[in-house]
Amino acid sequence: MTIDLNSDLGEGFGAWSMGDDDALLDIVTSANIACGFHAGDPSIMRRTCAMAVERGVRIGAHISYRDLAGFGRREISMPAGQLTDECLYQIGALDGIARAAGDRVRYVKPHGALYNSAAEDADIAQSIAAAVATYGGLSLLGLPGSQHEAAAVAVGIDFHAEGFADRAYTPAGTLVPRSRPGSVLDSESAVAQAVSIASDGKARDVDGAAVAVPARSLCVHGDSPGAVAIARAIRSALAERGVELRAFA
Repeated sequence: MTIDLNSDLGEGFGAWSMGDDDALLDIVTSANIACGFHAGDPSIMRRTCAMAVERGVRIGAHISYRDLAGFGRREISMPAGQLTDECLYQIGALDGIARAAGDRVRYVKPHGALYNSAAEDADIAQSIAAAVATYGGLSLLGLPGSQHEAAAVAVGIDFHAEGFADRAYTPAGTLVPRSRPGSVLDSESAVAQAVSIASDGKARDVDGAAVAVPARSLCVHGDSPGAVAIARAIRSALAERGVELRAFA
């Protein structure tokens, strides 16, 4: 068995930093790098891309609503064409920097409110998929069985289903909103959930029932408390069960 392990990285801004990107890039196989709209700036983007290339970690564009103050966790209403343009802008910016570092962007993953909105709103999902298809040569990472997947299939781009090690699930297979208690799992629960998703394609929802998560990639959020320790523990637990970590893109 193989599965990808990804993390949201490059999420500082100027003198402000978040997470330990250097340590996480020694553990993960794919890096979702912020493109400047929810976090990141040109210098952080370049440094993170360079570190990813040095370690052989695949680079993904972590696109967002234009919301630095809210860290991309607030939904912003805009016309479909404008949202496509804003996604294209972010992909192109990171791809240019990634190419300067010796690689390129391989896939796209929405962030925060854009991710959650697109999982349920077909129009938003289609705007994102249109940007990915227009740019060309990229795949989309998103929530399985959601509008993410339907939009990718509709425009003929590859879709990779994502599971979350450190986030709680609803019975519908969506993520529990961060505003609710228990939405972010503790270390022990995150490791157990990662193993369950990788081995059985299932997680436990907030009511304790099994929920299908047929994922090709597992996410550990770089801004979660103890993210590095959680990622290391997940990698070790998967190895013990014969699951190989391999980038999907």
